Amino acid sequence: MNVDLSGAKWFKSRRSGASKDCVEVAFVEGGAVGVRDSKNPTGPALVFAPEVWDTFTARVADGEFTSA
Repeated sequence: MNVDLSGAKWFKSRRSGASKDCVEVAFVEGGAVGVRDSKNPTGPALVFAPEVWDTFTARVADGEFTSA
């Protein structure tokens, strides 16, 4: 998926606090979702189709990715 992220409005979770060790997310053209490391905002970003992002966030909410 080739998406222009130059105008993306990135944000992080309110639960992140003042920490810079965060993941940032941006909703971009066509409903795609960009994800990047807040410590490296000019570095690479991943882009997910909306349905893939929805599946991922639903699984997180269900506790599927909790650490042991």
